[in-house]
Amino acid sequence: LAMATSSTHAAQWTYLLPIRSNDGPDVELTHYLSEVAGIGPVLIVDGSDAPVFAAAHDAWSSFATHVPPDANLTCANGKARGVISGMALVSTPYVLIADDDVRYSAATLEACVAQLSDADLVRPQNYFDPLPWHARWDTARTLLNRALGSDFPGTFAMRTEAWNRAGGYDGDVLFENLELIRTVAAAGGRCVSRPDLYVRRLPPSPSHFFGQRVRQAYDELARPWRFALSLGMGPAAAMLVHRRRFRTLLSAAAMSVALAEVGRRKAGGRKYFPASTALFAPLWLGERAVCVWPALFRRLTGGITYANRRVRVAATTERTLRRRLAQRAVHR
Repeated sequence: LAMATSSTHAAQWTYLLPIRSNDGPDVELTHYLSEVAGIGPVLIVDGSDAPVFAAAHDAWSSFATHVPPDANLTCANGKARGVISGMALVSTPYVLIADDDVRYSAATLEACVAQLSDADLVRPQNYFDPLPWHARWDTARTLLNRALGSDFPGTFAMRTEAWNRAGGYDGDVLFENLELIRTVAAAGGRCVSRPDLYVRRLPPSPSHFFGQRVRQAYDELARPWRFALSLGMGPAAAMLVHRRRFRTLLSAAAMSVALAEVGRRKAGGRKYFPASTALFAPLWLGERAVCVWPALFRRLTGGITYANRRVRVAATTERTLRRRLAQRAVHR
């Protein structure tokens, strides 16, 4: 990361990082955050246990504001708790909300902030670098999302005013990124997808990747038509195998690769997504066809466990959010 020493937007944005870790501060992350702090304020809301928090405070407090989440705030989603706690402390007109595995370049950071001149929320595009096999697998999901619309990154640029107008968002949902997008939109905000603004993301460990499979399938409950389609894929594939319709099955797999390739080529994506990533599309669809069933079971039995809490709702519908906002306006 080569951060610029000066920026036209340096005094206008805050870099907000909600984090919780079981380990001490990572050297690479510390270096990255110190570089970001060289061009704008960094706010880290850290929900780690006391010993880890103390070690992180020693590493980060010299260049960033490092605080625990609001003790009076309870949320099923720990990241949402960090975001809500942090937004209460943000005084700049713009904010960049990021995960601890996100790595902006100076140019992309500036471009995201510049887009806020005519948007309330900006969705850039994440890509994995480095790219081990399981990250290629997960990149197929990204490519299919790009082909069918837009992907959900681990970071947003947002107007602080849009957050205040919406009154924050629900911290008791699983798919907090979609919840934020829908909440800003329900409050009349303009949400812009920028698939051409690429923000590097570090890949998870293989164990963390596999631990996310059912949880990500549960996210799709927020988009019922996609959840229903996922439920149908497994039985459809089984029927084709039973009837020995292997050509049809191979044709469907080839079509998924072609669709992923459309997403790879979109908005200059070939520079960031190797051709091999599109080949993982059938594998990812197979994964989703399997994992959607335990996700459904967990929904029917009270919700999915996330960070030792039971979360029932994936995300609130925009219609419900608009109704809540209208009711809140009436009671003011």
